[in-house]
Amino acid sequence: MEIVDTYPRSVRDIENIWIPLADGTRLAARMWLPEDAEADPVPAIIEYIPYRKRDSTRERDEEMYPWFAGHGYACLRIDMRGSGDSEGLLYDEYTVQEQDDCVEAIAWIAAQSWCTGRVGMMGKSWSGFNSLQVAARRPPALAAVIAIHASDDRYGDDVHYRGGCMLSDNGEWAAMMQGALVLPPDPEIVGERWRDMWSERLASLPFLAEPWVTHQTHDDYWKQGSVDEDYSAITCAVYAIGGWADSYSNTPFRLAANLSSPWKVLAGPWGHQYLHQGVPGPAIGFLQECRRWWDHWLKGVENGVMDEPRMRIWVHDSAPPRTHYDERPGRWVAEEEWPSPHVVPTPMLLDPRGLVNGAASTAELTVGSPQTTGMHGGRFCGFGYPGDTAGDQRADDAMSLVFDSAPLDERLEIVGAASIELDVAADQPSAFVVARLCDVAPDGASTKVTWGLLNLTHRHSHAAPEPVRPGERMRVTVDLDDIGYAFPAGHRIRLSLSSAYWPTVWPSPAPVTLTVFTGEGRLLLPAREPRATDAQLPAFEAPLRARGAAVTPLAEGRSGFTIFTDLATGETTYRVFAEGDADSGAGVIHLDDIDLDLYEWPELTYTIRPDDPLSARATSRLVCGLRRGDWHVRVDASVCMRATQEEFVIDGVVDAFEGDRCVSHREWSVAVPRNGV
Repeated sequence: MEIVDTYPRSVRDIENIWIPLADGTRLAARMWLPEDAEADPVPAIIEYIPYRKRDSTRERDEEMYPWFAGHGYACLRIDMRGSGDSEGLLYDEYTVQEQDDCVEAIAWIAAQSWCTGRVGMMGKSWSGFNSLQVAARRPPALAAVIAIHASDDRYGDDVHYRGGCMLSDNGEWAAMMQGALVLPPDPEIVGERWRDMWSERLASLPFLAEPWVTHQTHDDYWKQGSVDEDYSAITCAVYAIGGWADSYSNTPFRLAANLSSPWKVLAGPWGHQYLHQGVPGPAIGFLQECRRWWDHWLKGVENGVMDEPRMRIWVHDSAPPRTHYDERPGRWVAEEEWPSPHVVPTPMLLDPRGLVNGAASTAELTVGSPQTTGMHGGRFCGFGYPGDTAGDQRADDAMSLVFDSAPLDERLEIVGAASIELDVAADQPSAFVVARLCDVAPDGASTKVTWGLLNLTHRHSHAAPEPVRPGERMRVTVDLDDIGYAFPAGHRIRLSLSSAYWPTVWPSPAPVTLTVFTGEGRLLLPAREPRATDAQLPAFEAPLRARGAAVTPLAEGRSGFTIFTDLATGETTYRVFAEGDADSGAGVIHLDDIDLDLYEWPELTYTIRPDDPLSARATSRLVCGLRRGDWHVRVDASVCMRATQEEFVIDGVVDAFEGDRCVSHREWSVAVPRNGV
């Protein structure tokens, strides 16, 4: 990747500025500004997140924002209220307060002498979410946003719930958030009051897992901050970007189908990373692509960015299943609108023999998946790290009800969301079905293409669950995640249905046997014929980045993804971890320019026995710390989640240390009744 450190305009790096809010709170921001911006004002680009602009995102930020600033933008990385160096307290994600503060901050930025009065928001994940949320608030100065790996639906398409099913990431995300976000501000920024600010944060720390587990249905808690409640509220221009290896691949397509404001969509092969660092590759010139967008919408440059096809979509070619890909083979295709007239739902019927194109026979087929089904499904939100991609699916397929097509006579390309219309019954009042679409090579290797799931108590509504009547035949639709994929000739298409999917999905209260009725059930594939115009698309520019922060790894730590089965009990443990030692420097990095050591060591452990859904345990822990000379602070946060037939039980602990002294110990234990989950 090319590294750039000279720009058309000289850049001033301002380590901290304060943005005042009406209630007296001040938000801390780092700013990169053209040296001559007072004489020649520029538009502003902001990213607004709680991930500590001073240290945690320093390396990443310095690879992007000086480059934008050098091309004529004021770039501000703002710590949200109660995080990093900002004042106030943070109580939850995506709150009204969070959006109110950002609206105020945008107005303040637009009024500064170095700003033209036009502002853009950008970011991935949290800052992608709130870019959309703030856009829906319509601050006058906000002209455009770039939302990467984000969601428009906080209930249906985030780390908490999918298809009405609870995800085990609920507890994991709570531990990660309560650990990293509760670290103190830097004394070099806030002075001696850092300790008082930290004490207030620790004393006011909420147990974040509790509301996320309490709100098990699509209620007002989740609707707040979900822009799909009213797409028309967004009137500024939106560039929506997603990746097939990420967990937020669906939002760009829903935005394309529903926004009335100007929009573009880019869907590529990447995990949860910015695109110039995108893995699996190919990575692209993300900074250049953003600049074209900002130049048009913030500076009024007629550069043709809106004259191109509004959707660029990567279509994977078939690849052998691996738990990591540096790159995925494939090609770019283009669409102008969504739904596209070039994508035609193409049915394959469920037959006792497999997936068929003609009439199907009727039969009653059953599956009662062991609770360990899903261990090879990959991480729910993949970053492209070695080990977090779904491997060969044959082990999970063996514990599922499988429908295979005949070998394909010719290549079949799909773009968009497949769905399954299913006639099904369950023998328990609470049950779910998971569907995986796989590409099966002639040698039997099974590559996961996409997946979807449905809580059967939510078959009529995500807001009002209804118990399943055991044995009652139900007609349901299971939507799979959007994907671009080409099945080659000679391969088979496989649909795998299971009643368990651990550790991604929290198990049903009791083992479930599903009965699938063939004959009328069908898989609908979003088939797309290749178009000659696809080959004429201009190539993206090569990835580049700014020089970035000077970072020195002190000593190598240890990390890994493991699956371990106790053959005596059958208990299987799925573990993701990073380990280090602050004293030796293992797993610690040194930020040279601010003379600060930084470490974050997560450990995620999921255990279950194949015959007992109530044996499920999800334990998440994060140890993180900061050190400069004699100043050393760290936080040790953990959340453990388990369940009985009637309720979820969540325990949490957060310990904070200054040096070797524990300055705060907080613990929680809550029991929440299950509501059809």
